[in-house]
Amino acid sequence: MNYLAHLFLAQPHPDSYFGNLLGDFRRGVNVELYDVAVQAGLANHILVDKFTDAHQSVILARQLVSPVRRRFAGIMLDICFDHFLLRHWNTFSAESLASFSQRVYTGLAERHEHMPPPMQRMVGSMLNHKWLAGYDDILQLEAVLDRTASRIRFRHQFYGSIVEVKANYAAFEAAFLALFPALIAHVKRHSPEKRPEFRELM
Repeated sequence: MNYLAHLFLAQPHPDSYFGNLLGDFRRGVNVELYDVAVQAGLANHILVDKFTDAHQSVILARQLVSPVRRRFAGIMLDICFDHFLLRHWNTFSAESLASFSQRVYTGLAERHEHMPPPMQRMVGSMLNHKWLAGYDDILQLEAVLDRTASRIRFRHQFYGSIVEVKANYAAFEAAFLALFPALIAHVKRHSPEKRPEFRELM
């Protein structure tokens, strides 16, 4: 899952937003220095990733990616799944995307100074450019995929991966629609943010 989905599956408060995004920036970070609610959000991020990676629909969708780009299939699907969440937003949320996004932006801004530097840069860009609603069409999705490719520091063939998405669009969308309701249910049942020791902080 990418940023939008992780935030959607977080609890509606700043520490949870922080923790659920921290999962992609935790390398070299002593997470024990953060409040227990942030740590719970991080644990929820890990729960989400593990469930997603093991889901049969995701495993099968990865196999549709051509061999030259298959090593990046997980990244590609993460970004595509945010695209599909935007396109199916009203199926999964009674709250408008605009209302959700503004609440998230406000919460992340409140915790911005406490984030590790790489996360500060990413979140700062998100806040400045209003990323969350930013790739609901195929052209925007292509731009996001290629921006992601530009951040990979070794030689690769991830550029132009929109061709993989276009070739498998219906199958990727079906994989998302098979995964996401099950993922929501899994988080509701097993999220570390629901454990009693975190409840008073919610």
